[in-house]
Amino acid sequence: MTGEPAALPLLQMALRVEQDIFVIRQRGREVAAVVGLEHQDQVRIATALSEVARDLLRTAGGADVSFHVDAGADGRFHLRADLAPVSPLPDDRYQPQSGAVSRLVDTLSVSTVEGVTVVRMSRRVPANAPMPTPERFAEFRTELGRTAPSSALDELTVQNGQLISALDEVRSQRDELAVLNEELAETNRGVLALYNQLTEELEETNRGVVALYAELDEKSAQLRAASESKSRFLANVSHELRAPVTAIIGLGRLLTDSASDPLTDEQGRQVDLIRSSAADLLNLVNELLDLAKAESGRIEPDVTEVDLRPLFGQLRGTLRALATRPEVELVVEELTGPALLRTDEVLLGQVLRNLLHNGLKFTERGEVRLRASQHGDRWQFEVSDTGPGIAPELHDRIFEEFYQIPGATRVGGTGLGLPYARRLVTLLGGSLELTSAAGEGSTFTVSLPTGGA
Repeated sequence: MTGEPAALPLLQMALRVEQDIFVIRQRGREVAAVVGLEHQDQVRIATALSEVARDLLRTAGGADVSFHVDAGADGRFHLRADLAPVSPLPDDRYQPQSGAVSRLVDTLSVSTVEGVTVVRMSRRVPANAPMPTPERFAEFRTELGRTAPSSALDELTVQNGQLISALDEVRSQRDELAVLNEELAETNRGVLALYNQLTEELEETNRGVVALYAELDEKSAQLRAASESKSRFLANVSHELRAPVTAIIGLGRLLTDSASDPLTDEQGRQVDLIRSSAADLLNLVNELLDLAKAESGRIEPDVTEVDLRPLFGQLRGTLRALATRPEVELVVEELTGPALLRTDEVLLGQVLRNLLHNGLKFTERGEVRLRASQHGDRWQFEVSDTGPGIAPELHDRIFEEFYQIPGATRVGGTGLGLPYARRLVTLLGGSLELTSAAGEGSTFTVSLPTGGA
């Protein structure tokens, strides 16, 4: 199939006079149509043939022209036209007079075939064209043989018609391009307007954000100032109250001393009431001072290697006196083996003592238990009780200052113990969490890093 065109060309012609240029152009267009090239490609290859033929007639005195169909390396068929000059080309080179010729075809080159210099051009056949076979080639030759070349005037008429069609197509494309350019310009104007609008909105938003941040900074500064003022107020008031409260407690102790004049039973009860109230007030003052120091950041943890076993023994001894209800048992579980933790022993003791004290206050029967266990690089301390429990919606509120859970089991206190304990635990680099439900008791869990904050 591929050797057939090379052995027997589709068409052979001779270029010797000016008239032959028109014939070659016509025959080239007809061959392109028979092979299956599209109309525009037919015009392109016919135009390229006429330009090259005119150049060869002028420089070499003419040429022998043949048309072939070859199978290309890409698997597609190509229409090839060979123009063999009748006399040698200058320097065996060919350069088209018009630079546009090479753009009309897929390839344009000068080759030597069996010692003969050939100007060769080709155009790829569309993939949807009929498959070239030996039978098809025979039909091509028969069809081309039935058509006689037209006159130069007829070919000029055809060329004029093609030129007019090309001009109409160019005009149509120009009009379409003008419409597209207008649409593109309109789109660009819309995009530019949208961009300007978005830019203005973004700048406005940025100004609003900057103003918001400035307001937030101002409010934060005011909040810090208010917090510092509150801490100073609590510290000053608490400090001023400690002296007279301590004096009241001392005077009450003197009045009940055996060395003083005896008091009546009613007087004794009144003095005990004064001493008890003064002790409660002193406890409140001390808690306010501790809270003020924690809020002001004046507490500096003294981190050392702490053995938890002596600390638990101290808690067991000091808090046993507070377990005054026989229905409530205080259990501080023994620690087996080494129990070392880098932390502030005093602050950790205050936290655990506060939690155990709370459990003893609110538990009417059952037990209050302290246990500790190590999990990886953290120690966990759990203080659990069998008290009334705390509803889930109140878990966050109990860590607010001065808040106390309302109800029948409410006992004395200031509502500062748990907020202070959480602040200390945070200062030690840990966390304080609550697990509880109404009627099911409570478990406070302190988690601290083994290596310290």
